[in-house]
Amino acid sequence: MSTTQFLFSGFGGQGILFAGKFLAYKGLMADKQVSWLPSYGPEMRGGTASCGIILSDDPVGSPIVANPDVLVAMNLPSLDKYESAVVPGGIIFADSTLIERKVERDDVTVYYVPATKIANENNMPTLANMVLMGKILKVLNDFDETSLRASLGKVISAKRADMLETNLKAMQLGADYE
Repeated sequence: MSTTQFLFSGFGGQGILFAGKFLAYKGLMADKQVSWLPSYGPEMRGGTASCGIILSDDPVGSPIVANPDVLVAMNLPSLDKYESAVVPGGIIFADSTLIERKVERDDVTVYYVPATKIANENNMPTLANMVLMGKILKVLNDFDETSLRASLGKVISAKRADMLETNLKAMQLGADYE
């Protein structure tokens, strides 16, 4: 049995829910059992947003991610709030453009990715979430362009279909970041 619990967290407007939905569809297309549970404040932009995703070979009993295997923190308040919840041996991905401090734990693997900076430098300021997603999938050995393209096709609306290639490029930039 293989189950991985993910928690994405950041400010509203950073694409937290989009990234989570993308990962959920990617799991569905890989025949995984999937749970996707968004959580956000009343503010449309600037409030806190988080999203728990569970990908499993077995049915998911509860959609709540209390102790993630993988934490994606896109801002400092998210890292402050959830760092201690990550399971020992888990992985933390931090947007080092917005998070200046280092993770205090030594029982987790940490990747510092300047996702916001990379996105801005490549004229895709709204895609720091997908830069991080590319790095996540590369680290987890799940970066496959065919499945990325198919999953993006499910989450990008028809009126934004022109963003598919840009999202793929953002993920490639994240995957290539050392």
